[in-house]
Amino acid sequence: MESAADAAQVRPGFRERVEALLREHWREPVIGLRLGDADLRFAVPGRRPDGTVEGEGLVREGFLTVARGIGAAVGFVAYLASAAGSGGGKGERAVHVTGPADAQVLEPLDLLRRAKGPWLVCSPTSVALVETGSTYLDPADAPEPRILWEARGADTPAVSFRKRTLTWPDGSRFAFPLRSRTEDQYLRQFLSHPDEVRWPE
Repeated sequence: MESAADAAQVRPGFRERVEALLREHWREPVIGLRLGDADLRFAVPGRRPDGTVEGEGLVREGFLTVARGIGAAVGFVAYLASAAGSGGGKGERAVHVTGPADAQVLEPLDLLRRAKGPWLVCSPTSVALVETGSTYLDPADAPEPRILWEARGADTPAVSFRKRTLTWPDGSRFAFPLRSRTEDQYLRQFLSHPDEVRWPE
């Protein structure tokens, strides 16, 4: 059952607009999923863990490093306090983006990192990232959805809905986080074992 919090995160009407845009564009059945706004973690040569390019903004980075160091120290103290009360924990952050230097995954993910209302839309032959802006708004007051990036043909990443991954021909991979349980439940209605998709009509 959808919680009030989940329903507030993605107002009714957004998914329908996103799916209608790509269904008309591709002339195929589509599945649209609201992606999570969590910080994406990268493990790609030449990129910092937050996805920024190594070596860019070095002066600004120096000041930010000091600020981050102070923040990390405060956060670590808070973590130790909470871990002591909860029996501990690894504190490991999941890696969402992996691949070689100049990986195919980087272009779409650089666009995705700037999106305020990101959606992943897939069809039997295509994949796209779509921006709607905040999904807390009434859809009538929101801008029209726009395609940030799309892939068709040989460079289209392989989609595994069950593993929640997109894998490009060069082996780079994006483990996509869904926005809420509502998105997970929406996706499940189209899946069958082991990773077959029943596309909507």
